[in-house]
Amino acid sequence: MKHTDKDLLLKGIKKMALALPLLFLSPYLLTLSFLNKDNYMFYLALILGLIAGAGAIYLCFKGINTIIKSMFG
Repeated sequence: MKHTDKDLLLKGIKKMALALPLLFLSPYLLTLSFLNKDNYMFYLALILGLIAGAGAIYLCFKGINTIIKSMFG
């Protein structure tokens, strides 16, 4: 009977913890950018919001994948 690899589980939880701030930051930056369309900050906030959103999706995927590997792999 296999047991959970605790070190791998901890790595997955750390990745999920890093994704959590990005999950809140990306919608905020995107909303901020679309509220300031006439300002030069529109492009900066839009690019940062898209990068934060992509980073959150990537870290969530890798974190869940690592947690699954620690339990079943």
